[in-house]
Amino acid sequence: MLAFSPHRITRSNGEFVTSGKSGSRLTSDDLHLYNEGTHYRLYDKLGAHPCVVDGRAGTYFAVWAPNAERVSVRGDWNGWSAEADSLAPRESSGIWEGFIPSVAQGAHYKFHIRSRLHGHTVDKADPVGFHHETPSRTASIVWPLDYAWGDATWMTERAGRNALSAPMSIYELHLGSFMHIPEDGNRTLSYRELAPRLCEYVKRLGFTHVELMPVMEHPFSGSWGYQVTGYFAPTSRYGTPQDFMYLVDQLHQNQIGVILDWVPAHFPTDEHGLGYFDGTHLYEHADARLGFHPDWKSYIFNYGRNEVRSFLISNALFWLDKYHADGLRVDGVASMLYRDYSRKHGEWIPNAHGGRENLDAVSFLQDLNKAVYKFHPDTQTIAEESTAWPMVSRPTYLGGLGFGLKWDMGFMHDTLSYFEREPVHRKFHHGELTFRSLYAFQENFVLPLSHDEVVHGKGSLLQKMPGDRWQKFANLRSLLSYMYAQPGKKLLFMGGEFGQPGEWQHERSLDWHLTHEPLHAGMQELVRDLNRLHRDEPALHQRDSESAGFTYIEANDSEQSIFSFARIGNHPNEEVIALFNCTPVPRYDYRIGVNAEGSWQELLNTDATSYGGSGIGNLGQVHTQHVASHGRKASLCLTLPPLGAVFLGSPTRRR
Repeated sequence: MLAFSPHRITRSNGEFVTSGKSGSRLTSDDLHLYNEGTHYRLYDKLGAHPCVVDGRAGTYFAVWAPNAERVSVRGDWNGWSAEADSLAPRESSGIWEGFIPSVAQGAHYKFHIRSRLHGHTVDKADPVGFHHETPSRTASIVWPLDYAWGDATWMTERAGRNALSAPMSIYELHLGSFMHIPEDGNRTLSYRELAPRLCEYVKRLGFTHVELMPVMEHPFSGSWGYQVTGYFAPTSRYGTPQDFMYLVDQLHQNQIGVILDWVPAHFPTDEHGLGYFDGTHLYEHADARLGFHPDWKSYIFNYGRNEVRSFLISNALFWLDKYHADGLRVDGVASMLYRDYSRKHGEWIPNAHGGRENLDAVSFLQDLNKAVYKFHPDTQTIAEESTAWPMVSRPTYLGGLGFGLKWDMGFMHDTLSYFEREPVHRKFHHGELTFRSLYAFQENFVLPLSHDEVVHGKGSLLQKMPGDRWQKFANLRSLLSYMYAQPGKKLLFMGGEFGQPGEWQHERSLDWHLTHEPLHAGMQELVRDLNRLHRDEPALHQRDSESAGFTYIEANDSEQSIFSFARIGNHPNEEVIALFNCTPVPRYDYRIGVNAEGSWQELLNTDATSYGGSGIGNLGQVHTQHVASHGRKASLCLTLPPLGAVFLGSPTRRR
């Protein structure tokens, strides 16, 4: 608890006045850094902070509203009066501040702002509020962030777990629809109820990380969290800030990393939010051609404004500092980079050089990544970027954006396009899978099979697959295995791991009862084994971002729709070969060349009966023959199951 020195803040006639710069939590250095856009810990200064002044307990409030004529705090302690508790402006910083006695944890409040322009008045939620009312109510709540963390071991070790050379398989989930409680009105789980269930499930299936769709407070559940009003508060739909900390803590104690979706690309127009905050377009551009997103009907941040940059970078660091997040997946990066994103001719303004690039957004993203990796070098930032913008995951000193990883949206599109086709047509579209090898190492990639592909009429992953029910499951087993075999980190949206039959709906729970049926249970078992293989075989993760870690054995067998390639670890003897037969016809005596002679182990076969397959395979191992093939001195003569994948381990690899 922070205690101020006596007589530094006094109250007179309902107005707060400060006796010099020392009468505030904000120092002159704070103001300078904030106004120049380099204050990265705003959450320690702005917002609502319980404290003691002159021996009196209360709360210090501070908010940025440079175009306000008057700012006051309305709350349940003063009958929501707009006149009782005014704040005072702090020099020329645009910040209004003051201490209100007797306001304690749990008090509900809003900032009442009267603009200098047009007599505009509005009640705003706290932009830096740590806790808010559960929507549809919109007040902020005074709340400290004290918590006794128990994840010290994880925090010490996570640099290795987040490294580019480490295995990373991410389970993406939406908190509100992962699991409901039918016995209690089919309600959603709280953070604390979710913790043991999620930890047990994710650990049993072998995922290394979870990625949570946005947990930040948002007014409309149908936005899935991507329309944020409370950037510094986990949504109160599932509990308090400490309840969310408990969830993260428990995941860490079970050796599971936590990645948070973070949304700096836009924010909603709800009156209590950031838009038109002090009677002016403070956080957003005034010109709709720069400041309004036509697709999402939301405001776009003004990345060229210093205080906005401080706000956003402080927010990113906040989730890493206070909630121990292990990474941030940055949503909508493509929409930030281009001024003409989703706009027609005449609906956008070129930059100073006449181009379409948003130069302010570029420099903001670079500053963001520099700050994150400076203060938290053991975490990762991940860009959802869907264009060919160069060097997204390359260092800023080389001219890159500085992200650690980038979603490979091309992989998601091309791979799904291929697997959705009837097998008889696949030979004509062979390049949809082989094309990735041309760019696979230009960035550090995450391979996503995400929520975006199982909504809005697109169908679930299982629904996308062609054929009868057995063939759908066989195709899905092959699709997931292909993702795990390819270089890059892995991401799978909840439900895909057991073949959820219907597309995702945010208000419904996953169909957990189906996991007791053989084909669905077999899919779960396959994903568990893929995660184990991905983790235990260095060849499948150590060189995800290096071209030396991948080579095709046969890339051109389009007639039979067969693909074969090798993954190689840091040591050349660490080799795993993956083969895919993308037709329903078993292939016997299929020959591929290998370098290492001896007995190759069949590490995984998606046609195993335990997965729901037909049991066609190689009886656990296959021996080399002294027949050269594919430019290699020896070869294997294999049986490839229908619509199946086979993983083979080199006899020279370390067990």
